[in-house]
Formats: sequence, structure tokens, C-alpha cells
Amino acid sequence: MAPKFKDGEVVASFNGSWISWTHTIMAYCAFVGALIVGLSLHYHKIVQNEHYGYPDEWFPSVSSTIGDRYPERSVFMLFIALTSGPRFALVGLWYILTRRPNSSLPKFVAGVGVFRTLTCGGWTYVTSTDDHDWHDIFMISYLVATIPWTFGCLALSPRNPQALKYRKYFSGGFYATIIPLIYFFIQHKVHRVAGAYTIYSFFEWALVLLDVGFDAVTFIEFSNLEVVIKDVRGITRGSGNKSVADAVLEKEKDKEVGLVFAGGFSWFGLIDTLADVYSGFAFWSSLTALGVCVWYFPLWHMGISGYEAMVMCTISPLFLGIKSIRFLVVRNIRVVHLLSLTGLLAWLAKTPENRLFTAGFGVWMSCLAWAATFYAERSQPHRLEARISAFCLGLLASSIAKFAFYTNNPIWPIMHGPNGGWNKTGLVLAILASVRFTRSTASSGADMPAPGPTKGSAPLAGLGVAGLLFAMHSLLSDSSTMILWVWEGYPVRGPLSVPHGAWTMLAMGIGLMIGLFAPNLSRGWAFFGVGSIGCAVLTTSSHWFGYYGALVFTVYIMAAAPSLISNAARHSPASTFGLGFLAYNFMVLFHVWVVAYAFVPGGPLVREHTDWVQTSMMLLIACGVFSATAQPPIQSLTRYKGKPNVNPAARRQRSYYLYALALLELLALAIAYLRFPSYNYTPYHPEEKSVTAGIWTIHFSLDNDMWSSEHRMRDLIKEMEVDVIGLLESDLQRIIMGNRDTTQFLAEDLGMYVDYGPGPNKHTWGSALLSKFPIVNSTHHLLPSPVGELAPAIHATLDMYGRYVDVFVFHSGQEEDPEDRRLQSEYLAQLMKDTPRPAILLSYLVVKPGEGNYKTYVGDKSGMRDIDPSDWDRWCEYILFKGLRRTGYARVSRSTITDTELQVGKFVVDQPENSNDLIPEDQVPPGLRFPALFRGQGVRGHAYHVFNEPRYYA
Repeated sequence: MAPKFKDGEVVASFNGSWISWTHTIMAYCAFVGALIVGLSLHYHKIVQNEHYGYPDEWFPSVSSTIGDRYPERSVFMLFIALTSGPRFALVGLWYILTRRPNSSLPKFVAGVGVFRTLTCGGWTYVTSTDDHDWHDIFMISYLVATIPWTFGCLALSPRNPQALKYRKYFSGGFYATIIPLIYFFIQHKVHRVAGAYTIYSFFEWALVLLDVGFDAVTFIEFSNLEVVIKDVRGITRGSGNKSVADAVLEKEKDKEVGLVFAGGFSWFGLIDTLADVYSGFAFWSSLTALGVCVWYFPLWHMGISGYEAMVMCTISPLFLGIKSIRFLVVRNIRVVHLLSLTGLLAWLAKTPENRLFTAGFGVWMSCLAWAATFYAERSQPHRLEARISAFCLGLLASSIAKFAFYTNNPIWPIMHGPNGGWNKTGLVLAILASVRFTRSTASSGADMPAPGPTKGSAPLAGLGVAGLLFAMHSLLSDSSTMILWVWEGYPVRGPLSVPHGAWTMLAMGIGLMIGLFAPNLSRGWAFFGVGSIGCAVLTTSSHWFGYYGALVFTVYIMAAAPSLISNAARHSPASTFGLGFLAYNFMVLFHVWVVAYAFVPGGPLVREHTDWVQTSMMLLIACGVFSATAQPPIQSLTRYKGKPNVNPAARRQRSYYLYALALLELLALAIAYLRFPSYNYTPYHPEEKSVTAGIWTIHFSLDNDMWSSEHRMRDLIKEMEVDVIGLLESDLQRIIMGNRDTTQFLAEDLGMYVDYGPGPNKHTWGSALLSKFPIVNSTHHLLPSPVGELAPAIHATLDMYGRYVDVFVFHSGQEEDPEDRRLQSEYLAQLMKDTPRPAILLSYLVVKPGEGNYKTYVGDKSGMRDIDPSDWDRWCEYILFKGLRRTGYARVSRSTITDTELQVGKFVVDQPENSNDLIPEDQVPPGLRFPALFRGQGVRGHAYHVFNEPRYYA
């Protein structure tokens, strides 16, 4: 019989802890029950993975246990369905327990809890077999939502030492488990270590148990609730039960972090912040697009074209030194920002010249608009901070967009619908964001000074802006740039662009938070010294150690940005931002000259001196630090005249930018998860033990009409069924080339392993290797080049059907440097001669068949044979081989993708070399024939040419 109370009759009641216990028991029954059933009925099947089975692997993963097999899947789904009711009740009771007046955090945590419950149902009932993409989307959404759920629960946890201790144990264990989990997953997927997946499985099961255990702790607080629903102790009214967050706020009420999140929450405020950040994204999209548009012209002119002068479009802030222009721009800042968006219309221009001019005009107006915006807001520090935060988060958003779109920004002028562009969507969003972003400024055109005295040198502040912009653009505008600086080939001994690019973006977020909350630290000399050490480590070291230096450098640059920009805004914008962009332009040219020294005036003076570029960058930043430190110490945002700031709008404003930062970082993590390679690649014709190898000079992934060419390249490589391909002129990791990496898209879309080759700090035009076969080992070489440009080479050992085969990818020096090419031919010939394994050379040799250095590459000096000695119509691309049976050779026209054809050879592993005698195609097994698709006129401008058909050999 239900108990009665003086304020009414209660029909039923039970202790709230039963909700926690029911949730915990049902969840554990779902997972443990499926495990017991699976081990009993299908042990050998559920421990099997794509590489190994029992006894190498002897314990199943969570996914294989609860997957598609009956009855394990049914057991799991039954209990997980029974868990859903208690789960929603648990989230609801937690909100009732923790809600407080004028606090938005309990509502946010409750919303996250509901979202986690729904996404749990998603990945539970949509398995990877049903729909792999949606299963992954639900799973990563659940895991990402776990972060704010756990930290939110910790912050709201009532002051119960026992409960708080357990939550810390469970959450600490959860996050600590992720590190070895990722490590052993990479050991399994990338390195194919036997038994690694079993160890990974133990950590995966630990995550499940810890996740459920974290929520089970609620039984301690819920024991104080009676589900009548009636409160027996008055703890739900927000009085008498102060949370950990309340205690922190009371104890440290004058500290910034506490005050930032103490106010209410407004969706309109968050939308305004996202509009500001998107405006920053539009700026960085325009700026990063300019270089790649300029690069098209010297690329196709093979030298200085005159269009390089467009890099000076950034110096427009110099005109703000004229008072009338400054007044006009500041008064009409919305018009100027909207005009800057014309750069996003550049994709509509038909010719490359018009596209460059349109993009250049957009950059001119963008630099003018942002410099004027910073200057106009200088009189109100919290508004200036908001603009700087939007500027920095715009860079982060740009990097994340490139992370999602395989290092291309989807709204660049080199993108359009056929190659994955989102230009229309990006433009519409930019217009809406810009209108909201420019709704008001602190100044209506008058020169309203910043509060307090203005100290320091304006030119030095401008040089600091130059160093900052160059660092942000050259190294942080793409998450893979610094990773490729430290890449040295296989076996993997350092970070990978995916997933570790997310680490770079996390470091960017951490740095920005330091810059906002500790401005005096971020502008100081001690922190500058730390950043300089990080830069030095990145420049001089490889593998993980070099990348750790990159992360330190990243944190410093983003932390220094608010202080250096706000200090520059105190002075004349022409003296700071105008001079800054001018010096930045010279840095851009400097870091191109070090690799383009063979084609530019004065190039030999800075040949291969990236160390000089990095040193100059840090010296420029030091100029900014020198100017900033001359200012009196910066007062905290939350203090004014020694008293706490009573302006709640300023505090809420910063909280919204931190929310935006959290959303961006979670998005980066989600993209890293979704893009993680499968590493389950297979060649096109394994039944024949066939290897189709190709060589292609891709001209930096810009086609004849200045469109990014990855998608068109992908189509031809796939349709030609190429198993191994060497790509030359493939290093795009410089400002002038857009900081791109074509190999990411090709490798992931085609299902191939990739070796990027010598990194962007090795001063070459790039060589890369993509392979359907595992790359066992690879070594990067820089061949002798005393006069001309550096000649890169990759020497890789591939596992082809259980047989090790060496593949060389090589780009020799130019025709103008005969001694370089002679030395290079001898060096490479010795490398090929020394390998005892079968070998294939995919190369760009700059020789005529049968003449000069050709005799070094082919013959006794190298041990290599030409794939077709009778093909006299070659000058650059050659395929050589030894120790394999060559069965076919074809030359495929390039269409308008690049300036060089695709050459392809077919080989058979574990068969002896054959003669040069030709045979008709009908005598060739179907699995060893080239696709008929490209006979005659071919497709899309691609056809067999020179011989007008493939050649086959007896």
C-alpha cells in the first residue's frame, strides 16, 4: 500500500537509486550476455579479423561480439532496449537534481544526455553491415557527446566526496584507456601486428564497462530521491545542495573561467558568434586561395609570368593611413566586408586570368576590412577580443574544412561542383554571416583611442603581425603540413595526417584559450622562448619528436595571436597591418624561393634554407613581442579598476566563443574518426598475381583550366586498374600551392597505402607512391644536385602476394643541368643494382632512349630493363624493371588534367623475365589485359595513344 503524507496521498513510490541500478544491470547484461553467448557458440568466428584468427587473436572485440550473429545480437538488442527507459529517467533525474536558477549548464548536460541515448540506439540498431556510414556517424556522435557529458556531470556533481571520487576514477580511467586503445588499433590496422587486436579488444571492453560505471555512480545521489516523484530532503530546489561548480564559483568568484560561464545562455548569442567565426573562415578561405591561383601561371609558363604581382593584394591596409579613406572604410565596414566576398564568386569566372583577378580583389577587400575592423574596435577591449577570437577560430574552421575535404577548401576558386566544391552554399552562408558580423562597431568612423596609454613601436608591432600571419598561414592552415615535415617513410614512426591532424587542431584550440585567459603569459618572453624551441624542434627533427615540437609551436602561435593583434590595433592600421601584410608577402616569396631557386632571380642565395625562413619568422614575431611587452600589463577581462567586471554581456560573449571552439574541436575529432583508413586493400587481379604499375607527373594537381584535378585523376587511375603508381610534382605543402596533399584523397578513395615522399622541408617538387600492396619499408633520397633543383626519390619495398618487390619513384633534374643528371643517374643506378629483389622504376628521366644517361639507367650498371626498348618517342617518363615477367605496356593521353601522359606497365610476380617479342591481345589472359574502355577515341579525352593500343609481350 502506498504511503501517505500530510500534503497528499501518494499512489506509489520507490527509491531513485533503483533507476541507476536498473540502468546499470540492463546495460551490463546486454554486453556481458552477448559476450557469454558469443564465446559459447561462435568463438573462432568472433575472434577472427581481417588479418588473423585463433590462436593469434583469442579475445573478441565489442563490435564483433554484438554484431550480426544470432543469437548474440538478439541478446544484446533485447537488454539494450530495456536499458533505454531507465536511461531517459536517469538523465531526467540528474537534471532535476542539479538544476539551479540562472544556470544553463544543467540544461545543456541534460540535452547531451538525451542525445547520447538516441545515438546509442542508432549504432545499436544500425550495424556496420546494415549501413556502415550511419553506424559510424551514430557511434562517433555518441563518443563525442561522452566528453561534455562526463565533464558536465563532474562540474554539476553535488558535494558528495564518495560520488565525486568514483566519478573521477571512472572518467579518468575512461580517457586514459583511449590512448592505448588507439595505439593498439594502429598496431593492428597499420602495422598488422598479430595479437594487437586482442589487446585492443580488452581496452575496448574496458571503455564500455567504465562508461556504464560512470553513470552507475548516480545511485549515491539518487538514494536521496523518492520517485513519487517527491523530494524528501529539499535538494531539488537549488538551495541547500550546492554543486562542485557552485563551490568553485564561490571560492574563486573573481577568476575568469568561473565568471565566463556564470551567466545565462542565449541561442541568438551563439548564432551571432558562429556568424562571426564564419566571417573569419571566409577571410582565411580567400587568403589561402590567392596563392594557389597565382601559382597556376608560373607553373604553366615554366618561369616568372608577371601574375605573381597579385600576391601584393594583401597590402590594402596601407591605404588606411589616409584619414579620409580610413573614415570611409570604418563608416561603411559592412559594405567593405560584403565586397570582400566577391572573391568567393571567383569560381564563376571562365578563364584562369579572370578567376585570379576576382580572387585578388576579394583578398584586397578582405585585408582592408579586417584591418579596419580591428582598428574600429580598439576602444572596447572585449569587442576587440571577440573580433580576434573570430579571426583565429576562422583559421581553425578553415583547417577543419580542409581536413574534411582532403586538404582542399570547398569554397576555393579552384573548386566547383564536379570536383567536390560547395561554392554556392559557402557564398550564401558568408553573406548571411557578414551581414550579422557587421551589425555594429565600437567606432562610427572617428579615431577612438584604446583605453590607457599606447606604448611600444608601431612598426615593430606590424612586423610581429607579419610573422604571426606567416606562421598561421604556412604551418597551421592545413592540419597535415607539419605532419609531413616530420614524415620519413615506412615503417611508421611518427604521426599520420589522418587521424593525427586532429591533434594539431586541438593544440590550436588550447593555444587560443591560453591567449584569452592568460594574455600576460602569452605575450611574454618566456613563452616566446618555449615557442621558439618548438619551432626549432620541428625544423630539425623527424618522427614523433619533431611533431611534439610542432604541437608546442602551434600552442604558442595561437596563444600569441590575441596579444599581438590587439597591440597592433592600438596603433595606426597602416603602420601595423599595412606593414605587416607587406612583410608577410616577402616571407611568402622567401619560403617559395628556397625550393624554386632554379627559376627565380637570386634563388641560389637562399637555396634549401628553410631554417632561414623559420628563423626570420620567429624574429618577426619577436618584434611584435617587444612592442607588446612595452604596454602596461593587460587587465583581466573580468576586472575594471580593481573590481570585478559587472558587464555580463562581455562574460557571455567569451563563453559563446568557447562554445564555438568546443564545437569545432568535436567536429575535428569526428572527422578524424570517420576518415580513419581501413587498410584492407586488395589489388585488381590477385588471381593472376598481376601488378599494374604507373607513372604520372601530375603538375601539382591543377588542370589546364585551373581546377583542382584529384577527382579526374582518381577516375583514370581507377579505370586503368592501377595497383602501384608513382606521382611526381606532387608536393603542394606551401602557401603558393594551397598547403594541399593530393595523395590523401587518392589513397582513401582508391583504397591504397601512400608514401608522401620527401617532405615539404626537403626542398623538392615532390614524389609520392600509392600502392594496393602493403609498404613494408621505404627510404627517401635526395640525389646529387650541385647546381639545379633537388631530385627526390623513394625506394620502397612492397609485399606483393607474399613476395618482396622494390619500387623506385624518381624525378631527375632539368635538361639545363647535365652534370646533375649524370650524377643522379649513377646514384640511382647503384641503388637499383644493389637490391637483390625484383624491382620496378617509375621515373622522370629527361633522356632520349638509347642515348646518354639512358645507358646508365638501363643495362649492366643498374641491372634494369626498359619496359619497351622500341618506344623511341619518350623524353621524360620511363618504366624500368627486373626480376618480373612484363606482360603489357600502355600510354594513355592526359586530356586536360596535366601536361604529361599516364604510362602503365603490367607485370606478373613469381615468374621469370620474358623476351621483348610482341603478341596479339587474344593470346593474353583476360586478367592481364588493359581495359578496353580507352581504345579508339577513349573517354573524357583519355585514350591509348602513340601505339593507339596497348602492347603485350610473350
